[in-house]
Amino acid sequence: MGKDMNKQEPIIRCFNVSKWYENLCALKKINLDICTGEFVFITGPSGAGKSTLLKILYLDETASEGQIVVDGMNLARISKARMPYLRRRLGVVFQDFKLIPNRTVYENVALVLEVAGVKKSLIRQKVLQVLRITGMTRKIHALPPTLSGGEQQRVAFARAVVGEPAIIIADEPTGSLDHDSARIIFNLLVKYNDKGVTILIASHNLHLINNTNRGRHIHLTNGELQLM
Repeated sequence: MGKDMNKQEPIIRCFNVSKWYENLCALKKINLDICTGEFVFITGPSGAGKSTLLKILYLDETASEGQIVVDGMNLARISKARMPYLRRRLGVVFQDFKLIPNRTVYENVALVLEVAGVKKSLIRQKVLQVLRITGMTRKIHALPPTLSGGEQQRVAFARAVVGEPAIIIADEPTGSLDHDSARIIFNLLVKYNDKGVTILIASHNLHLINNTNRGRHIHLTNGELQLM
């Protein structure tokens, strides 16, 4: 399991968070604390608000109402100078991978560190390490379109963790994968949770969730939160 929750402060806090798209309410007064080192599943039907909540946490969207604090930073008041620091604390895994098709596996993963200004010698060391962990070393020079869906998601996972984030946010990371590939991704999430990384994952895959044997479940229905 991850770290002892009784000794940890919340790393993510949501206070009465709502999100409106014109007349549609996607999230309704969400109140949620996630502690450092937790493994949290967000479940619910399509359109329940799972992706919206995650997008707000990694600043792809902004909340219409309420306050969100991530790693001590209030997202409603965060300065442009602090934004890169926040993004380095978050690793995001997308369902559709979002890899750059004309860059190699190595280049896709290394880009995160290059943008952060990490030295080239250290970039190579870190990239090779995460590609080894994800089992993608042999594909280091391959382009994403030549990889299977499972392989592309492992590269996307490597990209998400290469900067050593405190939080991994995964939005339906196994949604387009076969069972074996999905299990590999879940096992990687568990491995990083064992290192103390906070995991927040939205997923429809109840079979894998029930067999992961860890984590807290949060259910969203029509934008409303239900703790399981």
